[in-house]
Amino acid sequence: MAGPSRIIQDLRRARVLVVHPRDEDGNTLIAHLKRLGCEVRATWPLPPALPPDADTIFLQVEDVHVEHALQIIDLQQTAIIAILTYESPTALQAIIDLNAHGVISKPLRPLGILTQFALARYRQSYEKRLAGKVQKLEETLKSRRLVEKAVSALRVMNGLDEEAAYKLLRDQATSKRVPMATIAESIIAAQDTMKSLGLSIGGKSEL
Repeated sequence: MAGPSRIIQDLRRARVLVVHPRDEDGNTLIAHLKRLGCEVRATWPLPPALPPDADTIFLQVEDVHVEHALQIIDLQQTAIIAILTYESPTALQAIIDLNAHGVISKPLRPLGILTQFALARYRQSYEKRLAGKVQKLEETLKSRRLVEKAVSALRVMNGLDEEAAYKLLRDQATSKRVPMATIAESIIAAQDTMKSLGLSIGGKSEL
């Protein structure tokens, strides 16, 4: 768990893009973020693409084309803090569609900005870690399915029992210093090629 000093240090390392008109509220927000010590850039309206190093966006959701925002934000893993003028159904839907990590209401005051800033960055970081774990789990399950299919192929092609087929696959991966899934893919591809050519598999002709 991050301590108080680490939270402030993280905020100071942030590269923030403020998407808000340069009015009193926009100037208040920009000035407060700069006092925190983080890098701040401002623009209005939402640009065709985000700066490649931007990791946090303060976005006024009114007058923003949500589909366009989703397209460019999805290309980068950024924390999103929505800025609301009115709690209208349209604005609330925009917050949901954008999966905003934090929300602040206008008129903007320094009190509350720091809290939403820290919360949004924590939530985005947590989502990133969670997505990474899900991806690793999916890759593990995919590898297991490939290994199971390759073991079945070895049993058919070489007349091996399941334990011997698995050991052969594992030994090949160890000797070549590659993942078992890599060897499994080669075996499956070889079996598919033999089938497509009508060649015999396990002593049975496909002709």
